Amino acid sequence: IMDKDDLILPKDFPKLKNDAFLLACRGQETPHVPVWCMRQAGRYLPEFRESRAGKDFFATCRSPAACCELTLQPLRRFPFDAAIIFSDILVIPQAMGMDVQMVAGKGPTFPEPLKEPEDLLLLQSKVDVNKELDYVFKAITLTRHKLEGKVPLIGFTGAPWTLMTYMIEGGGSTTQSKAKRWLYRHPEASHQLLKMLTDIIVEYLLGQVAAGAQALQVFESHAGCLGPVEFQEFSLPYLRDIARKVKDQLKESGLDVPLIVFAKDGHYGLEDLSQSHYEVVGLDWTVDPRSARERTGGKVSLQGNMDPCALYAPKERISEIVKKMLEGFGTRGYIANLGHGLYPDMDPENVGAFVEAVHTHSRHLLNLK
Repeated sequence: IMDKDDLILPKDFPKLKNDAFLLACRGQETPHVPVWCMRQAGRYLPEFRESRAGKDFFATCRSPAACCELTLQPLRRFPFDAAIIFSDILVIPQAMGMDVQMVAGKGPTFPEPLKEPEDLLLLQSKVDVNKELDYVFKAITLTRHKLEGKVPLIGFTGAPWTLMTYMIEGGGSTTQSKAKRWLYRHPEASHQLLKMLTDIIVEYLLGQVAAGAQALQVFESHAGCLGPVEFQEFSLPYLRDIARKVKDQLKESGLDVPLIVFAKDGHYGLEDLSQSHYEVVGLDWTVDPRSARERTGGKVSLQGNMDPCALYAPKERISEIVKKMLEGFGTRGYIANLGHGLYPDMDPENVGAFVEAVHTHSRHLLNLK
C-alpha cells in the first residue's frame, strides 16, 4: 500500500501499460492508431461541470487534487490513449505577476494588460518556476501515480506569441490587433517579451518532465492571425528555441520526451514546423491529411485533425468521417485528435463514438497491411 506522501514524489511511477501514443509520436508501429482530444477534460462532461461548480477556475488550477481528478474523469468514461494534465496556458503570465481572472461568459480577462513597452518593466522577468508553478508540477506527479500506468500523461504550455497576445489584448480577440500593433510598432520590445516568455517556458516544460510528464505539447493557438512573414519572425524562432533547449537539457539527464507543436491555422508554416525539433506536428481541420503528409515529407508524426463540429453529426457519419481521415493520414506516425478543443455543448456519447471509430477503423486498416 502506498503512503499518501509517496504520491507526491516524482519517482517509482507505475509501469506504463499502453504506450501506443508514445510509439506513434516516434513514428513506430502501433497496434491501433492512438487517440486523445484537446480539452478532453472539459465542460462537455457532466462530471466535470459538477466538480467545477461554484469554484474559481484558477483556484482549481492551483489544487493538485482537483487537477488530478479532472484529468482522470474522461479516462473513466472513454478508452483514450493519453491523458493531458488539467491546467491553463495563462498560469505563465500569472507567474510573471499579471492578474488574470476567469470571467463567466467572457473567458480569461487581464484587468491591467500590457499597453506600451515600458509596461514590460512591471513584469517579473526572472521567474522561479519551482516556486511559482509548483502546483502544476505537484498535479502532474499526483496524476501520474493515480493513472496507474493506464496511459501516458501529456504536459503542455502556451507558446510565446500566443501568451503575448493575451497579455496585450487583455483577453480573447478575433483580430489580435493590439498585440499585432506591437509587432509592427515595437518590434524590439516584442522580441524582448517573446524571449522572456521563451526562457520561462523552457524551465516550465523541464519542470513538467521532472514531475512526470511523458510528452509535451506547445500550443501556438494564435498562429492564424500572423502572416507567413510575421510567423517567421515572431513565432517560429521561439518555437524552435523552446524545442532545442528542452531537448538539450533533457539529453543531459538521459531523458527523451516527445514534443508536439500545434500552431492553429498556421498551415503556411507546415514545412518549417516539420523541421523544428518537434517529433509531432498538430494540425487543425483546415489542412488536408494527404497534403500534410506530402508537405512534411515523413519527417514528423502528425496529430489531428477532425473538425470538432463533426461531433454534432450522427454516430454513423462520425464513423465515416474518421475512416476517411485515417485513410488520408495513414496509420503510421499518426495520432488521431480533433483540430481544436471540444466545445462545451458536445454530447459525450459522440466523443465515445469518435474514439471507438478511430480504434476500430485503424485496427481494420492495420490488419489489411
